[in-house]
Amino acid sequence: MGWAAIEAAAKGRTEHAPTSADYPEHVVRRTSFVAGGGHGWRISAIETPRDHVAPWKIVVITGAPSWAEYWSETLADLPQDREMIVVDRPGYAASEPLHPVTDIRVQAEALAPVLRAARGQKVLLVGQSYGAAIASIMADQNPGRVAGLVLLSGFFGEAGPTARWLLDLGGKALKMIPRDLRNAVIEVTGQKPQLRHAKRALSRVNVPIHIVHGDQDDFAPVEVAEKLAAETVTRRPIRVVRTEGANHFLNDGPSEILLAAIEACIPTRPSLWTFRWPKLPALFPGKLPKASAAI
Repeated sequence: MGWAAIEAAAKGRTEHAPTSADYPEHVVRRTSFVAGGGHGWRISAIETPRDHVAPWKIVVITGAPSWAEYWSETLADLPQDREMIVVDRPGYAASEPLHPVTDIRVQAEALAPVLRAARGQKVLLVGQSYGAAIASIMADQNPGRVAGLVLLSGFFGEAGPTARWLLDLGGKALKMIPRDLRNAVIEVTGQKPQLRHAKRALSRVNVPIHIVHGDQDDFAPVEVAEKLAAETVTRRPIRVVRTEGANHFLNDGPSEILLAAIEACIPTRPSLWTFRWPKLPALFPGKLPKASAAI
């Protein structure tokens, strides 16, 4: 991702690898919306076009750096009865502004419009890595608009060995690295003092909460996410899923694994109870006339 950011900056691209080069518009397309909170920024995203409204809309808030097109394969493999939109957060790729938006509460209010859904449609909100804390606040700030919350490879203030090395290197070369990498270093190193906002939000959210995390994650250790789940008092129990053999970037692996993990966070509709009339002999034993002989 780092080299791709350097290459994209050198060539003046806002995307690492434009999705239009791999997928037609009817499969994955670029879209945008105006940020909430009165900020007026133009926020870029990729989405799955659908001829008919799907019962579930999956909204993905990406990490740092925030590059939505790394989800394009997942979007392309999404079944037709699901919709997905993945955002480039403020300060990244084609989204405005150019400077980093370091306050996770401001990020949450800016991204709130992406939660709009069609009538009868439910929203599953997925926060990936740095986006997990932001998604938690979004779910709290928008009651009734989110039916489920997924914290995917959530980053909560404590970096693993690979992330620490990259942050240290990025901090030393902050003035020389491309904008997206620079914004990521600034965001991540300033997140920890803000986590109280995310924890407070999680304690108030009244929807199912799922933590999905690879057990080989050396960017955001799974133990930190599990500790968060154990120590945060929530209105509903947090479901924690360790994905065996997976690293921090679950969206870089086979799409069917990630899609299955997300689908497991969507509640299945309970079967409708059907009234059955009791058999008459059970109600009136010995009262029914005997059947006449065949003629």
